[in-house]
Amino acid sequence: MRQAAFEALSARGFFGWWVLGAAMLGMFASGPGQSHTFSVFVGPISADLGVTPAAVATAYAGATLVAAFGLPFAGRLTDRYGPRRMMLVVGLLLGLACLFFGAAANLLMLGLGFAMLRFLGQGATMLNCSNLVSQWFDRKRGFAMSLMALGFAGSIAVHPPLGQWLIDNYGWRFAWVVLGLLTWALLLPVFWLIVHDKPEPLGLDPDGAASGPKGGAKGEIPGLTLKEALRTPTFYIVLAGMFSISMLVTVLHFYQVTVFTRAGLDAADAALVFPIAAAVMVATMPLVGRLMDRIRTRFAFALALCVQAGALLMATAVGDFATAAIFAAVFGLNNAFSMTLFGYIFPRYFGRRHLGSVQGAAQTVIVIGASAGPPLIGFAAEAAGEFAGPLRLAALFPLACALVAALFLRTPAPLAEGRQGD
Repeated sequence: MRQAAFEALSARGFFGWWVLGAAMLGMFASGPGQSHTFSVFVGPISADLGVTPAAVATAYAGATLVAAFGLPFAGRLTDRYGPRRMMLVVGLLLGLACLFFGAAANLLMLGLGFAMLRFLGQGATMLNCSNLVSQWFDRKRGFAMSLMALGFAGSIAVHPPLGQWLIDNYGWRFAWVVLGLLTWALLLPVFWLIVHDKPEPLGLDPDGAASGPKGGAKGEIPGLTLKEALRTPTFYIVLAGMFSISMLVTVLHFYQVTVFTRAGLDAADAALVFPIAAAVMVATMPLVGRLMDRIRTRFAFALALCVQAGALLMATAVGDFATAAIFAAVFGLNNAFSMTLFGYIFPRYFGRRHLGSVQGAAQTVIVIGASAGPPLIGFAAEAAGEFAGPLRLAALFPLACALVAALFLRTPAPLAEGRQGD
């Protein structure tokens, strides 16, 4: 059946576009493990379990941090077994995690449920989907990654209102049963029937060239091992920039309404910034992907970091709805860059052969950044009595990373031969 599906779909064009569609679906199905879905459940869970929202948030943050340390292991398994097999296992376990979470009877079970959902949804699903697209696209990788990220944008649009509707009509526990069943229905049939890990075993090359297997001198797919990547300055320049993006994008998401209401906006106007930013994100992601494919990677990376610094600075200039809308546009562009970069930059600089191990190790540090950002800025704002100073100071970090990337980021020597430029 899988061979028949491959032949039928290949007759319609490059098979990689079908794989990309499956990865987009995977990004959408990661929704039960993402922050935007949990947001509508905090109140009902707090009321049902008799705990404060702060206790729920603490369990969530701690679970996110714990889950991050499992990602290097997940990356090694992806290298060993391939993203298709991993996604079948991850999809099955993610559905079970939804059912477990819906049955949580106390804070300990809730924390364990958070950890499973974050590791499987926000962590392993996103890692394997980006790995899959990286294997099938090279020259068009930026554009492909931006399209894949539209699945995540779709989750932002669908999962919170779906969750709220289910809570209102059936309760928060039954809502997680539905989310678990939906996860199985979306992921398991598509990844079993359609997805293939790499183009070379099928007689194809990335981006659609029909040929025999290609790669290095011995027909191998090029790529550095994790140990080799760790010995290059490139890894640490990329990691610092991605840490900055993850940490400070999370800060802006977490404190956005607080900052704007303190600046004089009412809560309703502050909340309207989210859909504006989401619309800009969706509109600009394909453009961001095209840009990454057409200019030197180090300059695209530096530009993304400068946009992030601009979003931080613009947040401190908001005083009315007009300036908030301008911030939303900049922040939407910032999100478009951040969502596209993770899947794009690691195969670009470290190759495809051991991509899971490299991405898994890097994603651990990136998720730690996402966990550390809000408390760091929160304590700094408490000490300063305002958010403007800490946010302006924080903007220096991505600017410094942008300067280092523009000047020093280079493809490691073992992979540099034949590359168009850094």
